[in-house]
Amino acid sequence: MHPVRVSIPSFRSENNSIEKGYTVFRIDVLMNGRQHAVEKRYSEFHALHKMLKKSIKPPEIPSKHVRNWVPKVLEQRRQGLELYLQTIIMENEVLPKIFLDFLNIRHFPSVPKTESCGSFDTESEESSKLSHQPVLLFLRDPYLLPSAHDTFSNVVIEGVVHGVFYPDLQPR
Repeated sequence: MHPVRVSIPSFRSENNSIEKGYTVFRIDVLMNGRQHAVEKRYSEFHALHKMLKKSIKPPEIPSKHVRNWVPKVLEQRRQGLELYLQTIIMENEVLPKIFLDFLNIRHFPSVPKTESCGSFDTESEESSKLSHQPVLLFLRDPYLLPSAHDTFSNVVIEGVVHGVFYPDLQPR
């Protein structure tokens, strides 16, 4: 199952003087425990569908033409668009970049699941390498090198360091 879940809980009609009225669908996206909402018009769904046809076989999209804008018809379109998005997620192991962009999901280079953190099945040294940069770097170890104003040295740490690194050296 994909870590992405979508639903279209609502829609609203927009009317303005520049263009005729249209409907905006609210898409709730849940990924890795984080939720955000995206608002899209049907024309944006239709454009997505046309682009997806170039890379995958998307499911049928609800009809572009609606005879009347009564709430019952719009509710059927909402349900159809929700099913459309959910079917794309269910039928594709790797979601197309254009689909992730449509949902405003940041995407990362796809790495097969068995190699994401190294695999025990392969003896390839390449698969066990981490792909991230160090997050934190100390210029000096604060536990081994006490600050200059520390009047009491840490006898235990000095003893361990001398014992591990200088076993032949006699204590002072």
